[in-house]
Parts: sequence; structure tokens; C-alpha cells
Amino acid sequence: MYSELLKYDLGEGVEAFSTRRESELPYPVIQGHQVHEAKVAFIERPGMTREELEGYDVFVTTLPNVAIGIRTADCVPVLLYDSVKRVVAAIHAGWKGTVLHISEKTVELMAAKYGCNTADIKAVLGPSIGPDSFQVGEEVAEHFKNAQFPMDQIWSFRGKGDGTPMSGGHHIDLWKANRWLLEQAGVKPENIQVCGIDTFTDESFFSARREGVECGRIINSIKLI
Repeated sequence: MYSELLKYDLGEGVEAFSTRRESELPYPVIQGHQVHEAKVAFIERPGMTREELEGYDVFVTTLPNVAIGIRTADCVPVLLYDSVKRVVAAIHAGWKGTVLHISEKTVELMAAKYGCNTADIKAVLGPSIGPDSFQVGEEVAEHFKNAQFPMDQIWSFRGKGDGTPMSGGHHIDLWKANRWLLEQAGVKPENIQVCGIDTFTDESFFSARREGVECGRIINSIKLI
């Protein structure tokens, strides 16, 4: 149960997956040292190291058989695939990156650098903290408001709560927030998959909020084949 990869269907010519708690990677995956910002690294040669990719939260490549990936433990992994231009991207969209419109900016960069038609891009949002579990302070909600998100769609206030973990208070729906960013960039709604797995409640996946920040990490990978 805890070792099987969660695989995604994004069509022919690509492989994409997220690891579970005890999964083993089926092949090497290029990863960086993420910092909750919005810098994009274009992977143009195989074998790039984490040290070379310090400070990046997005990876984009056109190289076949070179897997790129991002590490998460509640943050939203967004994997993108353009089957026409043969481009893939892996995005680390925590709440800070989401506020910086990281998913929207990545789609725009794919269009600018590779000529991608945004209508051709398919996306999947992998396991991450769900709206019922992502309780935040008022200041975090203000960041989303100031960043022009549709608060009526992504925010809720649930009062004092019932005493159970994450009940009450302000909640942000990072799934809807990143879906909105992708749609703003021109990705078709029908081309966006949300796996709907809440890492806080599903113990087969790592969760920093449930386990602490020193817990393991989910590897979310995509590769052109």
C-alpha cells in the first residue's frame, strides 16, 4: 500500500508519477534545492545535480528520457505536458509559490521559450494538503487576497472549530488556487487533473504538517519517452 507509485495518465509519450512513503524511484530523477520561490530552471543536459539547481522551484525540459521532479510534503506538485511541442515541467507550488503565481508563470514561459500553445498543455496536481486540512492564519489569507486570487473560490472561514485538528479558522484551497492559475494562463479546464489526495489525512504520503518538517518527501516526476 505504501510502496506503489501513484501514476498519472497524461497521454502518450510521457510518464508521470508521485512516490508513496515506501516507494523506490524506478530511475534517476533530476531534482533541485527548492526554496519556496518561483525561479525556473531549464534542464538542457542530463545528470544535472541538486547543487547546480540551488534555489529553483520549477524544472522544464525537452530532453527525452530525462526525468525531472520536485519534492513535496503538503505543497502542491504540478506536472505539465505539451504533447505537440514535447515539453514537460515540474512545479513546486507551496502556498508561497502559489501566491507568486508560479503555475501561471511556468505556462507563460513554456509558451515564450518553446512556442507552446497553452491549449495543448495537460496538467496534473498531485498529492498535497487539501482545503479541509490547510488551516492558515489571517495574514496568509491576506497574501492571497493581495495577489488577486478569487477569494470567493479559494478561501473560507470556518469559525471557532470543533476542537479537531485543522477545524475552524481560515482555510485556503491550494488545489483550486493552482487550477485557477493554470486556467488564467490558458490551460483548458478539461486538461487539468486534480488527484484529490490530501497528504495530511492520507498516511501513505508524507505530510510536514502532520509529521513535522523533517519528514520524508514525495518525489513527483515527469519524463518524456
